[in-house]
Amino acid sequence: MKDRLIVADSCCDFTEELKKELKVDIEIVPMTLQLDDVDYLDDENLDVNKYIEDMRNASSIKTAAPSPKLFMDKFEQAKEIFCLTLSSKLSATYSNACLAKSMILDKGERLIHVFDTKSAAAGETLVALKIQECIDKKMTFQEIVDNVTKYISEMKIFFVLESLDNLIKNGRISKIKAMIASAFSIKPVMHGVDGEIDIYKKVRGLKKAYCELVDAIGENCSNFQEKTMVITHCNCFERAKEIKKKIIEKYNFRDVLIVSARGLSTTYENEGGIIISY
Repeated sequence: MKDRLIVADSCCDFTEELKKELKVDIEIVPMTLQLDDVDYLDDENLDVNKYIEDMRNASSIKTAAPSPKLFMDKFEQAKEIFCLTLSSKLSATYSNACLAKSMILDKGERLIHVFDTKSAAAGETLVALKIQECIDKKMTFQEIVDNVTKYISEMKIFFVLESLDNLIKNGRISKIKAMIASAFSIKPVMHGVDGEIDIYKKVRGLKKAYCELVDAIGENCSNFQEKTMVITHCNCFERAKEIKKKIIEKYNFRDVLIVSARGLSTTYENEGGIIISY
């Protein structure tokens, strides 16, 4: 049994390669993705490119939170568990993880904390990195909980989606709003507000939206040199690199990382989507 372990749902965009590269000891609990009547498990075996192709032809797109049992299986692997989930206002994942925590604690003495990241995708990845940083500094369990809770409260997340199709299919945005946006070439820059999705700015055209995305950073942040940024992209690595270049030219972040979207992030982000968090 390990001393400490990070556990996250699969909206946290960590691949096996990234875990090794960044030296993060994290276990991923897979979400279930459903296109029409076909289920996909969002684990290391999911072919994301094939999944994107299948999404294009799907009329119905749904996602399901991991069961408490899947979290319990991970929680039993260490004495101290730091679990993080996507926003409790977007999924039942947080409540299922909390239920798993109570069931494990009934079995014996362990330390488990479940963080509601009030975020998703790049935001979750960022929280995982913060937890690992605290572990590397050999903080106590409670010190890690306090530090990461404060970090989540200060974290920002912004995103631009090339297509709103999946938000329509899974009921996150109305068809009428999407039709108006399409008709007038409006590309909203969206952001997270207390765990929910809201529109930050409405602009015409994708190029302008990306410029506003970069500008939004400076409008909502200071002390860049103390912060790390994560950029999640959905099958648009070159675009992510261009945005990273503009961010580096304008702001002096401690580090800017680019990660590929896993299945759950891909479902909501859709091909061409960019999410930034810091």
